[in-house]
Amino acid sequence: MSPSLSTIGFDADDTLWQNEYYFRLTEEHFTTLLADHGEPHILSSRLLEAERRNLQLYGYGIKGFTLSMIETAIEVTEGRVPTAVIQRILAAGREMLSHPVETLPHARETLEKLSGRYRIVLITKGDLFDQERKLAQSGLGDLFDAVEIVSEKSPQTYDRLFTRHGEGPARSMMVGNSLKSDVVPAIEAGSWGVYVPHELTWAMEHADEPVTASRFKRLAHLGELADLVEAIDRS
Repeated sequence: MSPSLSTIGFDADDTLWQNEYYFRLTEEHFTTLLADHGEPHILSSRLLEAERRNLQLYGYGIKGFTLSMIETAIEVTEGRVPTAVIQRILAAGREMLSHPVETLPHARETLEKLSGRYRIVLITKGDLFDQERKLAQSGLGDLFDAVEIVSEKSPQTYDRLFTRHGEGPARSMMVGNSLKSDVVPAIEAGSWGVYVPHELTWAMEHADEPVTASRFKRLAHLGELADLVEAIDRS
């Protein structure tokens, strides 16, 4: 018999609240600002290249995204980007950092069903201040037993956190919208990995579904999670 669950980890962005949607809107604004220097898909491709280069320096989040937009603007204009455009890019970044948090359907009700029965841990990556802001504004903070904001999500990360906040990976589950960050490494650590797709996922978070893994589950939406957890505990 499989051991029952003791700990459930939740991703934050695009699992509990909207995130990528605002990045896409800002990217569209960015391509409009630089429309004289390339087609939108070309500018978006150049921006993604900059984000990929800068990830190890700036990490995940809005601040790194904003710096990558500025860098791309300088590159595609060969250093001739007007100051006014830089100012508008900076303003767009500030707007993202102050945008109200929009929780996703079933987030609160699911956390409330599981809270108290399991140790509930928020495991998210990105900018510390921004993630703390979003958690506070979400109104969900009291439903978590612990919050971990990490620079990267790896099998070692999940092994460490599920040991710290529970009884190890074997009795833990990670829930999120990113196969690359939330699901695959959690399964590799020995946990359950539950994939809850979001309609928008950043290109750098794409990965193949580990369909042959016995601890992989895919849900249509977060509202199905409580029944899945109960079924696993009964097995």
